[in-house]
Parts: sequence; C-alpha cells; structure tokens
Amino acid sequence: MITDIAEKIGAGERLTYDDGLRLFYHPNVTELGMLADHVRRQKHPEPVITYNIGRNINYTNICWVRCKFCAFYRPPGDQEGYTLPEEEIFRKVEDLIDVGGNEPESCEILMQGGLNPKLKIEYYEHLFSEITHRYPATYLHSLSVAEIVYLAHISKISVEEALIRLRDAGLKSLPGAGAEVLADEVRDAIASRKESTQEWLDVHRLAHRIGMKSTATMMFGSVETIEHRLQHLVRVRELQDESLDVSDGYFTAFISWSFQPEGTELPDMRKATGYDYLRTTAVARLMLDNIENIQASYVTQGPKIAQIALRYGINDFGSTMMEENVISAGGVSFVMPTDEIERLIEDAGFSAQRRNTRYETVLSH
Repeated sequence: MITDIAEKIGAGERLTYDDGLRLFYHPNVTELGMLADHVRRQKHPEPVITYNIGRNINYTNICWVRCKFCAFYRPPGDQEGYTLPEEEIFRKVEDLIDVGGNEPESCEILMQGGLNPKLKIEYYEHLFSEITHRYPATYLHSLSVAEIVYLAHISKISVEEALIRLRDAGLKSLPGAGAEVLADEVRDAIASRKESTQEWLDVHRLAHRIGMKSTATMMFGSVETIEHRLQHLVRVRELQDESLDVSDGYFTAFISWSFQPEGTELPDMRKATGYDYLRTTAVARLMLDNIENIQASYVTQGPKIAQIALRYGINDFGSTMMEENVISAGGVSFVMPTDEIERLIEDAGFSAQRRNTRYETVLSH
C-alpha cells in the first residue's frame, strides 16, 4: 500500500528516497500514473501538451571513448568515420527553418557528436557564431558534458573558459545528454572513459552559474538497479534545488529514455518494457517536484507508449528532431513530423501547443 505516499503527494510534500523506492517497487503501475497525472495537472492545469520544432545534427561520429552502450561512434581512422562539412550543416539548418519558420530563436538545434580529437574550441566557436549570425531563428541547445570536457582538455583551457566562449559564440543551453545514470558504478561498467557523476553535475552547475539553462536526462535499462535510478533522480533534484536559490530553476525539463542494445557491446541486455518506461516516468514526475516539465521519449518508445505516458506525468512531447542517428544506429528509430505529433497529442485528449526551448509559446507560421 502507498496510501501514506499518496497523502503526501496530495498535500504537496516532498517525497523521500525511501518513498521513491516504494513507488518503484509498487506493482500497480496504473496507480503510479494516477498520482503522476495529479502532479502534472497541479503544475500544468490546462489540458495542453507542448512540443517544439527542432533538429538533431550529429556533426561527427568520430569518437575515441568507445562506450559499450553506443552503436553510433566510429574510432579515429575508421573508414566510416565522418565530420560533416560546414555547408552541409548549414543546409540542415535551412531545412529546419523551412519547417519551423523565422520567429527569433524558435527552431531548436541539438548538435551532438563524438569526442573527435581534431575538433578544438575554435571549431565550435566558428560554427556556432556562423549559425547564430546567419540564422537568427535558431536556438543552439547543443553539446553534451563529455564533449565540453573533452574540447576544453584538448584546447588546454578550463571547462569554465570553454563554456563562456561557447556561450559567447551562440550556445544558449545544454542538453542533458551523457548523464546515462548518475552513479559511478554504472558509468564505470558502460562508459568508463567518460566523465564521472560529479563531473556531469559540476559542468551543469557551472553552466547554470554563468546564466545558461539545461535539461536533465536518464538512460535506463542497461546494468543499473532501481536504486541507481533513484539516486539519479535525487541528484538531479538536489542540483535543481541549488539553482532555485537564485532563479526559477535552471533545469527546464527532465527526459528519461530506455537503452537500446542492438549493435552495441551489450547486445544481450533485455530491452526495458513499456511498463518499465511508464513506471520510471511516473516516479520521475513524483520525485522531481522542482522541475516543471517532463518530456516524452517517443524516439525510443514509439508513438503509442508516448501517448499513454501523457497520463503518467508527461506534459511535453519533445522535438520533431527531423533526423536521429545515435539511437537509430541501434536499430530503433521513431521520428515524426509536426502534424503527426499534433494528431497524437489531440487524439489523447489534449490540445497541442508549439513552444521554444525556453518553454515559451510559439505561434505556428
């Protein structure tokens, strides 16, 4: 029974770690959904689900880290390795604007790639400055912590200097990519060469300190335990608490997605089920009381589970993406146009509303 936890949720009280464990192990997922839906309606009373128009641009797949969960990367010197020419990146940006329109900073660009030893800070400064200057409709929500830590290292500058220079070149906010699960025993098992839990938190803390917002993510369903997932949620919540002392919170949203084993060095892992995704999503909504938005992961779960998740605490459907190469390298790919996203939202009983990366309303063009 979780009656006492339901009473705490109804009273708006913060849940403890032990509460979270009980929720994760509670067998009735529908009850979790009802509680999470209550919290969503408290935070977002109107029956509206938001989405944004954005594009993933995977500018390079060259990476020396060799994460066991990644099927996208190619090591330096591999014949299948690439770094996109600048003009091809610009063409992709123009394709996005053709879809999303010219309202300032309304079209999100999620640029992410591997840790390419040839790309130092000057590469990113030039590219981001060019995109910002040429295309004022874009909003650069780009680069993982791993990319930032690595480009700072090979450029022989501090992470703080790298972030400031990237910000000044046009980088507006950081995605939560690379969080995986914020527990070092998990990270050591699946990505031992990437940043530690503390480094991930510290880079986002530093970005927040210099005025940049970010999102938080969790990739679950690899080697972690339920306890690891809960530790992750608590660590994200604690960092958000810090930013609430000086603002309305720097994490704008939380997104969880399930590990896709095909093509990775962990091919025998069993995929997380739809029920596991719904349970994890609901618990995240209940534990993360200081983060306003919980975003769907239709790219890994597909449209049907994403629709159901709208009653499990989710208030945002995510981005149109236009293309996706990292997760799809593992054999899964759900990328949808705007009209299909709107149809799915409306068929689930909500109104669809376009937003920008700051979660401000954007009028359709």
